[in-house]
Amino acid sequence: MLERLLGAVRPEFRADVLVFPAEDPVFGGGACRVETCLRPARGHGLCQGHHLRWVGAGRPDLAEFAASTDPRWRRQRPNMECRVLGCGFGAARGGLCQFHHQRWDRAGSPDPDDWTAPWAVPRPPAPGAVCRIEHCQLWPQARLAFCHSHANTWKVNGRPDVEVFVRRFDEVAITEDEIIRLSGLSPQLKLEIQYALQRRRDQPSTKTLPAVVMALVRLLAATNAGSLLERTGDQWRTQIGRPAPKDGGPRALLIYARRQVCDLADAGGWEAEFDRDVWQMRRLGFTGNQQLRFTRIPQPWLRDLVKRWLRWRLGTGLGLTVASRGLLALTRFAVFCEHIDITALADIDRVVLKRYLADLHAELAGSQRHGDHIGQLNMFLHAVRQHHWDDSLPAIALVFSDDFPRRAERPPRALAEQVMAQIEDPANLARFTNPAYQLATLILIRAGLRVTDALSLPRDCLVTDADGAPYLRYDNHKMKRQALVPIDEQLHALIGEQQTRVGAAPVLFPRPTKNPEHRAPVASSTYRLALYRWLARCEVRDTHGHPVALTPHQWRHTLGTRLINRDVPQEVVRRILDHDSPQMTAHYARLHDTTVRRHWEAARKVDITGQAVALAPAGPLAEAAWAKQRLGRATQALPNGFCGLPVQQSCPHANACLTCPMFLTTDEFLPQ
Repeated sequence: MLERLLGAVRPEFRADVLVFPAEDPVFGGGACRVETCLRPARGHGLCQGHHLRWVGAGRPDLAEFAASTDPRWRRQRPNMECRVLGCGFGAARGGLCQFHHQRWDRAGSPDPDDWTAPWAVPRPPAPGAVCRIEHCQLWPQARLAFCHSHANTWKVNGRPDVEVFVRRFDEVAITEDEIIRLSGLSPQLKLEIQYALQRRRDQPSTKTLPAVVMALVRLLAATNAGSLLERTGDQWRTQIGRPAPKDGGPRALLIYARRQVCDLADAGGWEAEFDRDVWQMRRLGFTGNQQLRFTRIPQPWLRDLVKRWLRWRLGTGLGLTVASRGLLALTRFAVFCEHIDITALADIDRVVLKRYLADLHAELAGSQRHGDHIGQLNMFLHAVRQHHWDDSLPAIALVFSDDFPRRAERPPRALAEQVMAQIEDPANLARFTNPAYQLATLILIRAGLRVTDALSLPRDCLVTDADGAPYLRYDNHKMKRQALVPIDEQLHALIGEQQTRVGAAPVLFPRPTKNPEHRAPVASSTYRLALYRWLARCEVRDTHGHPVALTPHQWRHTLGTRLINRDVPQEVVRRILDHDSPQMTAHYARLHDTTVRRHWEAARKVDITGQAVALAPAGPLAEAAWAKQRLGRATQALPNGFCGLPVQQSCPHANACLTCPMFLTTDEFLPQ
């Protein structure tokens, strides 16, 4: 492990003392808000010195304070001058130089405001002579190169070379809380912390102040540990204390450091990770710290097959969320097999599968997970056969289409227009506290993107066609492809304003915190919280007067429903929503009854004799006739039309619809 660390830690991090510039995106705080101050900002965007000065001034308005305060630190500011008018010596006692203080003392120490001091001083300096410290314009003391105060400082420091002493005042001194000192750690532990800091710098996901690093260093030094790997993550958490301390920075950094060192020790990609019963997905190129745990699959032979199946599926581009669902389904199947004493793959036949299907039905009937568990098991068994991972699987171990539960027709999810009118009210939209969230909401409503796709938009997401019409280009993460959707001019302009606000950030909606390089987009959970707070502020109500409860995905359904009810062809709606199949579009875009009625009124209905069946849309029987036709279409649909007989009557023409006088049809059935 020591050799790996020596090979991994770069020279700039392999030092006992680490100092980072103010502009460092991870360890620096940015420049102080006070202009020309070069120290790193910490509290409220001010360096330590100016922050203390701001607090001492009673915490005035930050912008006014930063613009008006002296940018120099105390040691760079001029020393106090003697209060006697015309005297250029530095104050020594009571606001007076040594000479005038002696005269004042001999005068009986009168009230300084009433004392008339002699202006003349013995042995004044040569004309133009001032203290050698650049920012100090006081007269030098006696034959020295410095004023009274600087001369005393020079003497206390051992009378160093004058030029060396002067340069100290020109330097921007680094305070101790900006320095990381690792000399108190054991050699390997020091390398491990250096490696963790290097990884934090290479993966800038959050700020890590030197003060936090030093708090961790002091904690580790007190444990006398030689390596972070000497203890498990839980043991280190206990060492820090439970519950977690108020300042969780050192604790989080310790957990991160141990994780990085473990990854270095166990590096090797799939070849090293496959045999482990807990896969750390970050070691396999996935973001975050998710794991796939196979520890609950008791059978080694089945555990190995499930691993091979998931490795193959992940290699084809499967997402971790779907992979986790597959592991969950196969884990449940493994527990069931153990319960009924299945000891080999050869024992899994159709009888076993039927028993398992019955067990699934007893527990999950009616839930979406029911069909998902069956589907995952079916894909697993198919993959075992397809790839010949184990030819002992019986040929009769099959899942048939009839084994899947019938999916209930899901109700429409589009929002009512009454709700949408409140949401799209400009006065309500203006109540968003962050213009980025307002823009994200408009993109979701008008472009129909999924919330993750909208929040992950790159900054350069706008394109135009040959006619100058704007389009939004985005990554369809679900379909793993890029897509384009047309947008209106207002949305085009609002996106342009957001591009200006984010500057050079690579994403349109950068996360506001823990995002030093502005590469990470705002999280879906963050946007949802802002959305729900906005809905509460605007008091958006549903048709029953209750506070509306919605999800951002419902706007995608709403757009599809709006388009289909405006007679936009379903194929066009499919392309706008970037669906793979018309069936999915049909689930999103539902026809309103009013739309169906409009088309019914426009259709030319004929009876069995070919005569047009006319009914004035505004006539007294229009609503009743519409209700009858709607029921007839729903309950008495025929191959080439529909029945005009009220549903309460019995039919005297059994199986003779095409010759029945109550048979109605329209020109849509002509091809039949």
